[in-house]
Amino acid sequence: MRSGRRARRTTGKRVRRTAIGAALAAATVLGFQAAANGAVFGTEDTGPADQPSPYSTEVAKKGSAKDQLHKLPLTDKGKGEAVLSQRDTAPFGLLGVSWTDPNTKIKGTIEVRTRSVETGEWSDWIDLEPYPVGMDGKRPGAGGATEPVWVGASDGAEARVSDGAAAGTLPDGLKLVMVDPNGAGAAAERNGDLNAAPAAFAADEPPTTPPSVPGPPSTAPQPRIVTREEWGADTAVATPEEPVYLPGGKIKAAFVHHTTSADYDCSESAAIVRSILVYHVTGQNPPWRDIGYNFLVDKCGTIFEGREGGIDQPVLGAHTYGFNSESTSVAVIGNYMEQSASNAALVSASRVIAYKLGQYGVNPAGKTTLVAGATQKSGTGISYTSGQSYTFDAVSGHRDGFNTACPGTMLYPQLPTIRSYATGTVANLKIDSVGGGATVAGSGYETPGPLTLNWSSTTPANLVHRFELLVDGQMVKWVTGSTRSTSTTLTGYGAHQVAIRGIHTSGKTTTTPAITVTVPGPKTFKPVTPTRLMDTRTGLGVAKAKVGAGGVVTLQVTGANGIPATGVGAVVLNVTATNPTAGSFVSVYPNGTTRTSASNLNFTAGQTIPNLVTVPVVNGKVSFYNHAGTVDLLADVTGYYTTDTTGSTHLNHGPLRLMDTRSGLGVRQGKVGPGGVVTLPVAGVQGVPETGVTAVVLNVTATAPTAGSFVSVYPNGTTRTSASNLNFTAGQTIPNLVVVPVVNGKVDFYNRAGSVDLIADITGYFTAGQEGASHINLGPKRLMDTRSGLGVPKAKVGPGGVVTLPVAGVEGVPASGVTAVVLNVTATNPTAGSFVSVYPDGTTRTSASNLNFTAGQTIPNLVVVPVVNGKVSFYNKSGSVDLLADITGYFTK
Repeated sequence: MRSGRRARRTTGKRVRRTAIGAALAAATVLGFQAAANGAVFGTEDTGPADQPSPYSTEVAKKGSAKDQLHKLPLTDKGKGEAVLSQRDTAPFGLLGVSWTDPNTKIKGTIEVRTRSVETGEWSDWIDLEPYPVGMDGKRPGAGGATEPVWVGASDGAEARVSDGAAAGTLPDGLKLVMVDPNGAGAAAERNGDLNAAPAAFAADEPPTTPPSVPGPPSTAPQPRIVTREEWGADTAVATPEEPVYLPGGKIKAAFVHHTTSADYDCSESAAIVRSILVYHVTGQNPPWRDIGYNFLVDKCGTIFEGREGGIDQPVLGAHTYGFNSESTSVAVIGNYMEQSASNAALVSASRVIAYKLGQYGVNPAGKTTLVAGATQKSGTGISYTSGQSYTFDAVSGHRDGFNTACPGTMLYPQLPTIRSYATGTVANLKIDSVGGGATVAGSGYETPGPLTLNWSSTTPANLVHRFELLVDGQMVKWVTGSTRSTSTTLTGYGAHQVAIRGIHTSGKTTTTPAITVTVPGPKTFKPVTPTRLMDTRTGLGVAKAKVGAGGVVTLQVTGANGIPATGVGAVVLNVTATNPTAGSFVSVYPNGTTRTSASNLNFTAGQTIPNLVTVPVVNGKVSFYNHAGTVDLLADVTGYYTTDTTGSTHLNHGPLRLMDTRSGLGVRQGKVGPGGVVTLPVAGVQGVPETGVTAVVLNVTATAPTAGSFVSVYPNGTTRTSASNLNFTAGQTIPNLVVVPVVNGKVDFYNRAGSVDLIADITGYFTAGQEGASHINLGPKRLMDTRSGLGVPKAKVGPGGVVTLPVAGVEGVPASGVTAVVLNVTATNPTAGSFVSVYPDGTTRTSASNLNFTAGQTIPNLVVVPVVNGKVSFYNKSGSVDLLADITGYFTK
């Protein structure tokens, strides 16, 4: 159908307007401004927010006034002319012209113009076009009417009708019909002086019972549709008749229309739809049983239910004369004679068309056959004979079936776009990245459970109904079409096939290739005699050469030195950097994975520094990256985590100080001299069981050394190897975490040169029983950086200061069941010599320390810290310092 537009508020000139369409515009009506089941509507502003239209949703909500109809008769001037002189009127927003004589056709022009409530200016003359007789089938009463035009809030009107022929040929009962959608009066009154009139309609009386309840399922999803109740259909104005349905019970085609001016704010859309309803059923002769269109779409993409009878039913509408009985209709609110439809309108039209045609197996891009219900000519020049069959596009324009310009010269060429949207697929759908606790493992990924997928597609979001997360072929979660990321937690150990499925608004689906994500079983620990695996100075394990700037060396760790070839989930290495030519850092990570920002050793030129590393094993190898300068690297293995339950489990214990040579705690009082060994009993001490302990986790600190040296920590009763745990220079204080096997309940500490005091704090132990916790690889991932505010506030930790880091439920760490986390903690930019203690939040800090440093020094240390309430605290004794924490795994029961 077609009508005029809200005209420019000027004077004098006559404006010919023969169609309606949609254009880019504003916020959606009735608050439907966001996605629902994948729908996405436009939100472009079209007017001052502080001055809503009198017909906006906001204004309508302030009262319960019903829509009101006003009629003013035109005066017959003779000689084929009739007028309504310029005058004040009651407020209205939509108008048209009706008459009571069905036998007289107006061959000339019907024009109106209106005065704006807002500006007081008069519009240009607006041309109106008559509806065909019998548009809504066989109806009681007689007469005719034009299509209506939306003019916005107006309070003055003028009309003129010229037949363009001999005098006396105008129809009787000419009236200007005005609708106020938010009227303050009573419900619109029906004009009662209606005469009988013939109705050109193709079928007998249509059925009043739907073919099936509910309607048939569709191949396309039903979009979000504003129901009649939601847009405020006034049942008081509707014809007291039951809804009617297509005689054959099947929709074969969809006709696209335009309805009224595009010069409206989307907040007025509901008022426009109500006005069209009132005009169709009370403002014209004969009255229709309901609004003519099955569905209406505004320029922001909001879809409105039109004629009553059920969104899922083949409701018989009044929209395309001669072809109503086998089709449905979508009318776009707006004038498309001079401007194209907005993409939001095209998308929404395609969605409701795909849904309705999909109920009956009709391809929106295909052809269909319709039987003409009237003998007439189309707007494209095709002549139809009543009762004959003709081929149509399944999605056609009004002009394809009736002699009209509808849906407008600019919208009609956009019908192929609607067809394309209604049959499209989610194109180029692919998974871009995997995270949330998952790390690369060979050709797939490994996660303790948490998983995040990020994906992309070249299909616009408003054409995607939704995305579904598939795990082992089953949908476990769905998100809206505008979403490109989702998270879940995988349950059940073993490999899972994970994919993303996109559902287009057409109903067609696209699925990404599945990726393999494995949830490994808990890993238990097997200590081994500390053994050197790598030394770049001698070529042990890797090439004999320093690691250059940006360089990587890769070490085979499985299949030798007591580590099995398979079934290894992670290895525990003491890594030492020595002879660096520049300040740098080293990252140790699983070979075959992407290196993260996490670091394990930080050092300055000439410094020798060790650190314990627990690194996952993916393909049997471990990689070592050096950032700047050149450096020699050494790696000593102290144990590994196996993927079965044959190893030991971990129990938190402490932190408790077991040894201090300065005070004689645990061992004799006195420094350990050159080549000296002290033996520390650990089994049966400070709560450690007397039996069943396979290894202890100690934070060992060397302090007050008189010469550069190294310290080796190894099981008492065994032969010391070349492996070292701490390397230091004279006067340096340095800590390092040690996981040392326990053979006879004791641990030995060897010092190579000079004399040095040694301190040992226990943080846990491994037991041969299964009562402890098992290890889960995670990361390495950075959880905390006080320099950037990651995890904690952005600020150095001051003297006596404490920062608390949430770890449970963060970056793949489960929210519950975690007994301890494995963190590589780095202190940098300290302003004074100090130490840092890492301990469970919610507990009392002990005298144990984890990092010791001097002003300006950067130093890392691995920490295994118990988790009590999901958080870990970091205490700094003196000065101020920046702290970083990278997680490499956790223990869970």
